[in-house]
Amino acid sequence: MATGDESMLADVELAERLARRVAEHGGRVYYVGGFVRDRLLGRENKDVDVEVHGISLDCLEGVLAELGTLEVLGASFGIYNLHGHKLDICVPRRADTGSRGGRGEFRELADTFVGVRQAALRRDLTINALYEDVLTGEVVDFFGGRDDLERGVIRHVDDETFVQDPLRVLRVAQFAARLSMRVDPATTELCSHVRLDDLPAERVEEELRKALLKAPRPSVFFDELRAMGRLEPWFAEVAALIGVPQNPTYHPEGDVYNHTMLVIDTAAGMRGQASDAYPFMLAALCHDLGKPQVTCEREGRIISYGHEKVGVDVARGLLGRVVGSAKVRDYVLNMVELHMMPNANVSQHARQKAYNRLFDQSCCPRDLLLLAHADDVGSGGAATPCVRERLDEALSRYEELMARPYVQGRDLLEAGVEPGPVMGEVLRHAHKLRLAGMSKENQLRQCLGFYRSLSGHEAGGDEGEGRA
Repeated sequence: MATGDESMLADVELAERLARRVAEHGGRVYYVGGFVRDRLLGRENKDVDVEVHGISLDCLEGVLAELGTLEVLGASFGIYNLHGHKLDICVPRRADTGSRGGRGEFRELADTFVGVRQAALRRDLTINALYEDVLTGEVVDFFGGRDDLERGVIRHVDDETFVQDPLRVLRVAQFAARLSMRVDPATTELCSHVRLDDLPAERVEEELRKALLKAPRPSVFFDELRAMGRLEPWFAEVAALIGVPQNPTYHPEGDVYNHTMLVIDTAAGMRGQASDAYPFMLAALCHDLGKPQVTCEREGRIISYGHEKVGVDVARGLLGRVVGSAKVRDYVLNMVELHMMPNANVSQHARQKAYNRLFDQSCCPRDLLLLAHADDVGSGGAATPCVRERLDEALSRYEELMARPYVQGRDLLEAGVEPGPVMGEVLRHAHKLRLAGMSKENQLRQCLGFYRSLSGHEAGGDEGEGRA
């Protein structure tokens, strides 16, 4: 299987072959989009996109068929690739002013003769409207994209074409976060007037995923949407955190929104350690969503008791709106419910049995400790080293415990326990004994006694018979 670098080199070589054949027919092929942008920034981008100009679609399809097995991904849009390659091959498009899509968007038609400037005009941002001739390496820049890259500015290309795709509002925020760039005030103002209600959820999630997984500081994504007044409707629960006070003794960073942004930025530095970075980052985003509902002042102190329990339902609303995977949603909800417990156990000098019960409830105990650490750091300072050491020690003991032999269904069957609902009860009892640190031999002895008390059967005759 080809590595990412090998695949990219193969795509570049294919792009050059395509460009030479297109040139023979009087056309030109350009690298476009993120591939050009990131090359100029000195960043790695293994997704190679090209745009073909100046030859008919029939001619292009004939050339592509000579180079490999043609796959047409969108005939009316002029989107192609060749089997076995990741190279995206497209042609410029123009607006079909005579019709609109079902949600009010302008439909677009493939037009290979529209011209490079007009094609670039339809792109979202100046830094994404850069074209590089595949054969000569000439960079074509009609709208000051290179200068914006140097200045670190996210700026839209054109007022009229930009608003034709509302998703671009989220892309502005996502690129600002990923590239650590600032948004031009005129672009922020334009975005503030774009309605996002009718966006497909899967497109919103794609931009959210990129911000959470690729940005050094994912908080920039939400801060830019906040500046645009566009946290709602998709991230209304995050917007609700703004202005919710916290006890300054424990949270000198300010309100719950500020705290959450610090937590997701801290979590971004840990996402490589998580079992799955995307749900882990979502858990960091959602962990305190319950605070707006329960925060109050009592005896001069700001408290938010029970926010982790309330937060499960609040997080379920956001996740149900944006996140497509039920497995991801379940992971996040589990993390939200338990996120307070690790540090609480340390502060209460809990015994190992309490940690065992906690880790047993967690879908991923190691990720839970990462989240607890990010939450601690996101409270305005560095976590206390002894806290992390205590939690790591408790988890190591739990993992060692769970690696020991334990009573399973086959052990009970061999000991004479009959299959059925009662066996399920006995297995649950066995699990409790396992968490208590009991040896497998003692687990089995007590389980058989428990089985007899439930069913009145003499399982295995002598308690010692059938032991594993």
